[in-house]
Amino acid sequence: MDSEPDSPKTKRTRYECAACYKQYKQKEHLFEHIKGSFHSVHQPRCGVCKKHFMSFQSLREHLTGSLAKAFCKTIFTEQGCHLCLKLFDSATSRSEHKNTCCLSAPTPMGTTMMPCAESKSDINLSNEDHVGGGLEAVALDCEMVWGGSDGSLDLCARVCMIDEDETILFHTYVQPQIVVTNYRYEVTGLMEEHLRNAMPLEKVQEKILRILYSGKTKVLVGHNLDRDMDCLRFNYPDYLLRDTANYHPLMKTNLVSHSLKYEIQSGSHDLYVDCVSVMRLYKRFRALDHEREGNRVSVATTCAKDILESFESLKTTNLEEMAVNDLYEMSTPKYKCWCLDLVQM
Repeated sequence: MDSEPDSPKTKRTRYECAACYKQYKQKEHLFEHIKGSFHSVHQPRCGVCKKHFMSFQSLREHLTGSLAKAFCKTIFTEQGCHLCLKLFDSATSRSEHKNTCCLSAPTPMGTTMMPCAESKSDINLSNEDHVGGGLEAVALDCEMVWGGSDGSLDLCARVCMIDEDETILFHTYVQPQIVVTNYRYEVTGLMEEHLRNAMPLEKVQEKILRILYSGKTKVLVGHNLDRDMDCLRFNYPDYLLRDTANYHPLMKTNLVSHSLKYEIQSGSHDLYVDCVSVMRLYKRFRALDHEREGNRVSVATTCAKDILESFESLKTTNLEEMAVNDLYEMSTPKYKCWCLDLVQM
């Protein structure tokens, strides 16, 4: 006697995240995912499938990596910019974009400049606000030599600051506070004669703070700014710091920082090139217009604690009634997107 065919399995409802497309068997699990993922309009997104990613490295792997999604890779190869990962509707528009997206390399400053240089924009800084909305940016980078009995202490030996137009606002060699045990010449290009008549640290601090606090409110841009400020021995408000070493979209998939050279430089290390590199990177991310992507952009930055409290206040009954897109709308980033710097404070 023939056996009866197996009864078809009951199709189970699956709940899909509206941002990253992960699927869950229970809505509560999706709820927990949304609560901890901090999805938002500010995350990097694939121009083809619209999937959200934690960082641009993850998005690049999705589009061009060894395990790239085939469909997205095919479309991106034909229509995408491999530098900024934007998608264009025609070969002409992509070609025009590439002419502006690929910036020329800045000219290295080297170590042959006069010991101290200041631009007129620094000397003539006024206390009057500049015209226009948003924040003004200044980039800073320091060159470190090593001191101490075991050569483990960072000593600032050189500093450079530029404005958004890549004009040098301030450059000087810095007088070490203790004896230098390693000039790290292979990295810094510095020797004892460069620091012989260098500016005292107190004077350097005065110059830097004058630039930062004169005129319009300024954000300070750099790579590993905590280290630079520690060696220069000055503080600046956290909400005005823009550090390319810990900005989430620029970090690796596991939220570890890229080195500056890996991210945007080629060739040898140079103080002015470092400043230009971080400034260009900051300006590029500041210029992202997330509102054009059909989503609202919140100016307020909500801390992770507030987000969790908001989620925890929902009762199970409310959760069941909410649509998947409603859950996504509750999620906000745990970092302040640099695009918000163009908004008048």
